[in-house]
Amino acid sequence: VQLQASGGGLVQAGGSLRLSCTASGRPFSSYAMGWFRQAPGKEREFAATINWSGGSTYYADSVKGRFTISRDNIKNTVFLQMNSLKPEDTAVYYCAAKFGGSYSYTQNEYSYWGQGTQVTVSS
Repeated sequence: VQLQASGGGLVQAGGSLRLSCTASGRPFSSYAMGWFRQAPGKEREFAATINWSGGSTYYADSVKGRFTISRDNIKNTVFLQMNSLKPEDTAVYYCAAKFGGSYSYTQNEYSYWGQGTQVTVSS
């Protein structure tokens, strides 16, 4: 599976961005998907995950209520809608695919990773 993330950019605090990640290769619905992020000088951390159908999601406490993960299995794309952005959301955001339908917040369960897209939130 090849993953291509896009949609990052520079936004002011309180603003919104929508990230997209398009997959190619094996059937998209075979995979749970996740978004992770890595801030400068910090380890990569979990942000959001969604199961194969889109019926179940899970969020890190730091983004809950502000971020929404969704997917379109026809378009082979997973989205991350980010609202009420804060400077501490500044990071490189990575999408990842985990074979099997159940979602996971554990990085080492994900076999495929996109290249990352930069999100910068100014104060």
